[in-house]
Amino acid sequence: MITLKDDEISFSFSRSSGAGGQNVNKVNSKATLHWDITHSEAISQGIKDRFLQRYGHYIVGDNVVITSQKHRSQNLNIKECKDKLLEMLRVVEHPPKKRMKTKPTYSSVKKRLDSKKKDSLKKQLRSKKIL
Repeated sequence: MITLKDDEISFSFSRSSGAGGQNVNKVNSKATLHWDITHSEAISQGIKDRFLQRYGHYIVGDNVVITSQKHRSQNLNIKECKDKLLEMLRVVEHPPKKRMKTKPTYSSVKKRLDSKKKDSLKKQLRSKKIL
């Protein structure tokens, strides 16, 4: 389980876009999370590498930037940003399993070849000319 320290994460706030009436024009409810992944001590280098590879489009400069404006409340948007980041970290926490090569079974090879012979015969019968 990955836990991040609060001093590694910073937030900035702005006005949300879209519909919402007068509330949108006067309340800074959009939350933007900034996290410096390169200097973070909470996660290992392997997790950092996998995160950068998979979620590189979230990187601006040295920071991971995640925004949320889904809710009308600033606190709910902060929670949403944190949840998004933790879910992203959960996805890359463990390295992917290596694929083990396997051979096709005898019966699957036999079935494939029988099917090819049957189709070939079918096409040969179609092409014969009648005299």
